[in-house]
Amino acid sequence: MKIVSYNVNGLRSALSKGLLDWVADVRPDVLCLQEIKAGTAALEVAGFEALGYHAYLHPAQKPGYSGVASFSLTAPKHVVYGCGEGCYDDEGRVLRLDFETFSVLNTYMPSGTSGEARQAFKIEWLHFFRRYVAGLRASGGPPLLVGGDFNLCPTALDLHNPKSNQKSPGFTPEERTWFADFLGDGFLDTFRLHHAEAPGHYSWWSYRAGSRARNVGWRLDHWLADAALGEQITGAGLLPDVVHSDHCPAWVEVG
Repeated sequence: MKIVSYNVNGLRSALSKGLLDWVADVRPDVLCLQEIKAGTAALEVAGFEALGYHAYLHPAQKPGYSGVASFSLTAPKHVVYGCGEGCYDDEGRVLRLDFETFSVLNTYMPSGTSGEARQAFKIEWLHFFRRYVAGLRASGGPPLLVGGDFNLCPTALDLHNPKSNQKSPGFTPEERTWFADFLGDGFLDTFRLHHAEAPGHYSWWSYRAGSRARNVGWRLDHWLADAALGEQITGAGLLPDVVHSDHCPAWVEVG
């Protein structure tokens, strides 16, 4: 199965830029989108359904903000909307699809870039999310694939200017420690399984100063796999030439 995560920075906007044509060409088995920006207004998903996808949406309550959506060619056994914590579920942060041998947890983590209050909210979320995932694993469900826009870079390899961003949201020491601790809980960074020490691989670029053309970016989008799935992860990567957003898709293949 090929599973793709993509922060589309507004689903309606991405659709207007040809997203559906790209999906029809690539046909991922599961497509996880973040930042759909739907609010409570209905989103048109008939185009995905016409391609054979089952559609599941968990939008934020606030219009034009956050939200996640997952599309699957195979109907999952079970779907869980949200994480059971109101302040996060109101922002549409988590959507889980359970399949026979693994679960796909689509997540959109807060960015923290709009000020100290939101960075503090992000740190609280990170600690909550780690406990939440630990609870899911302890419940005896299938192994997890956790994917989405994490809004953080785990190491200096994962952004163009690490020295000047030591205290920037998305690369603070606390966030990097959290990511390492999360891996220490028994997860694998699937990208690094297949691109060990390779620099210059990014999934987000600022719209300013021609950042994407100059590849001045950050690797914010990840697929983390339960270590129990390790031998089944046959590939992982990024698709920087796919342009419907300021992010690009991140993919993982499970054999």
